[in-house]
Amino acid sequence: MTEITANVNWIAVIIGAIVAFILGWLWYSPKLFGAKWAEGVGLSLEDTSKPCATAMITQAIATLLLSWVVGITAAHNALLKMILITITIVMLMIAGSLFSQKSAFAIATEAGFVIAMVVIMIIVQMFL
Repeated sequence: MTEITANVNWIAVIIGAIVAFILGWLWYSPKLFGAKWAEGVGLSLEDTSKPCATAMITQAIATLLLSWVVGITAAHNALLKMILITITIVMLMIAGSLFSQKSAFAIATEAGFVIAMVVIMIIVQMFL
């Protein structure tokens, strides 16, 4: 376990996760991609009857875990591995989205968000 946590910049991990999570609010808002994304996945942003607390908590945990992976790869000078991991995650997301017949816009929005999150996390690791 010490290999995983050794030399990880925990401040950068936490800040990267917070900034990426906040980006998600903006990314999926009606001001950016939210309205057209919702249409592409068959949702309505107007429907607030379904609680999204579980989804938000899961997203927060996943974002923190992703930031931790970025932190581990940064600590071991292996950010190229992170790029490969990101491409793999994005391709799996795209495949699942194609099976569920999401629109091309929705697929691009979701894939683009993961890429943007990783870029933010890498930048935070570089500067902190």
